[in-house]
Amino acid sequence: MEIVEGIGIGVAVVFAALLILFIRRALFTRSGGIIRLSVRVSTILDGRGWSPGFGRFVGDELRWYRMFSFALRPKRVLSRKTLAVERRRLPEGQERLSMPADWVIVRCTSNHAPVEIAMARSTVTGFLSWLEAAPPGAASPRLASQDWPAA
Repeated sequence: MEIVEGIGIGVAVVFAALLILFIRRALFTRSGGIIRLSVRVSTILDGRGWSPGFGRFVGDELRWYRMFSFALRPKRVLSRKTLAVERRRLPEGQERLSMPADWVIVRCTSNHAPVEIAMARSTVTGFLSWLEAAPPGAASPRLASQDWPAA
């Protein structure tokens, strides 16, 4: 009888975890402004360290949430005021195995720290539009260079 109870508790825990993940995702996707993207959280090994997730535009912030996390708070918050795009590139080496074929990697700086974001080619245009859409009179250091290679 103890084995059956243990299996029942295990199934209940797995069900509760899946329910929490589903509710979390439903709360975020309901309000719109959600994009699928990956952020490079570690640069120790070339082509590694990418974590899948989704971003949510909230005013002047891009809030990034990990895909497989129970946290309700964003893992990273990127402010439009301090974010500047350095360049974009196509995935190389190991990166090609970990992300879809039509994705582009955008290298940015945020508070003088490098940030790499991978997103679909069609999403890059919207991201850059959001980045440039500053309030009237605000300085626009958003795009560090205009001579990007075609991606």
